[in-house]
Amino acid sequence: MPESSSRRRTRGAAATLTAVVSVAALALTGCGAGQDGTARSTASPRSPSPSPTPSWDASPASLAAVGDSITRGFDACSILADCPEVSWATGSDASVRSLAVRLLGASKAATRSSNHAVSGARMAQLPEQMALAAKEKPELVTVMIGANDACRDSVELMTPVSGFRSSFEASMRQLRAGAPKAQVYVSSVPDLKRLWSTGRENPLGKQIWKLGICRSMLGDADDMGAAAVARREAVRERVVAYNAVLRDVCAKDERCRYDGGAVFDYRFTGAQLSEWDWFHPGRDGQARLAEIAYRNVTAAGPPA
Repeated sequence: MPESSSRRRTRGAAATLTAVVSVAALALTGCGAGQDGTARSTASPRSPSPSPTPSWDASPASLAAVGDSITRGFDACSILADCPEVSWATGSDASVRSLAVRLLGASKAATRSSNHAVSGARMAQLPEQMALAAKEKPELVTVMIGANDACRDSVELMTPVSGFRSSFEASMRQLRAGAPKAQVYVSSVPDLKRLWSTGRENPLGKQIWKLGICRSMLGDADDMGAAAVARREAVRERVVAYNAVLRDVCAKDERCRYDGGAVFDYRFTGAQLSEWDWFHPGRDGQARLAEIAYRNVTAAGPPA
């Protein structure tokens, strides 16, 4: 007997409802049907979470310093001699209060800090120093180097910017090979022209300069002729270029902090310069460098 029209309508509505529910369920579970009728995922795959940027530790438990004569305290205690005890980075002198002393305390600084800087060193020698520092697995490495790359017997002998960059990049690779988690604080190169301008006011200092200290900047200190002025400006421009390299290379390392040009911008006076050569930092100058470093290392973020 044929079905009534009302019964046929009821069955059709039920079939339609079942199909709608099935599609909705598939949509909610992120699945669809493949060509073979089996369920397959239609949800977009999740992208892997990016690795978080390591937070800066403002209280490192150990420190290693690399660099040149400034970090060795050259001419700060006696003429033409290193005086590492007054080093801004690792010295023990109470009047300086080095970065190591400020961060670790005097007793721990004596056993948990080291100074691998070498007077006269240029950037090309930094990879070797970094390799030595890396062996100690320090939590913080301080870098101050570059003045000797500009302080040559002539402008023509200054380290090319490209070579300066490649040596600094090699230095960072050396450190990362042995101490991948070490933090790095990079100081800018001081403004050598400002040091010349300040130091030339002292007759004794100028006599010491004649022994050969930084001839590219300090040679013929009182000559204000066009050639001498251009020579000094060329040295200053090279220092500015070196600092740009330090900033850029450091910025590529997530555990590196550049001082933002703080040392370059610091207005050293005669009170901060060595009484022996009126060019290198004396005790007071070393203390100012320690203050700058401590302020930047313990800041919540890098300098703007």
